[in-house]
Amino acid sequence: MHARIIEFWKKYEHKIILAAGFVLVAIISFEGGVLKGAHFGQSPLIIQSAPQNQIVAGEATSKIVSGASNLPQAAPSDPTSLTTPAANCAFVGSKNSNMYHLATSSYAKRINPENRVCFSSTDEAKSKGYLPDKSLSK
Repeated sequence: MHARIIEFWKKYEHKIILAAGFVLVAIISFEGGVLKGAHFGQSPLIIQSAPQNQIVAGEATSKIVSGASNLPQAAPSDPTSLTTPAANCAFVGSKNSNMYHLATSSYAKRINPENRVCFSSTDEAKSKGYLPDKSLSK
């Protein structure tokens, strides 16, 4: 048995030393990173989605994030209030186009709040030069 170990060592000596060297370098590098990270002591970064903007009586109002914080924000008391259109805003158009949409349609929800134009009826939208979208023109 002893002779087989000596024969194995002679045959693979360089490969064993090289592999052991790689393992030692990896362990030292990992420990160095752990020690360096402990030195900084930073708290983890938490990424949260921003609240959606809200339309109130035809005006676009938006919340502006003034700073970053790792603390979670409180949820709105009424989650539907952020996505439901105002009562007098049955149809929505954009300042950047001549089309109007149902306020509940996916097209209307994609319009930036600062570009939204609210209409209470199709007649009001047409009188201001807007055309119905493909879902309304059927």
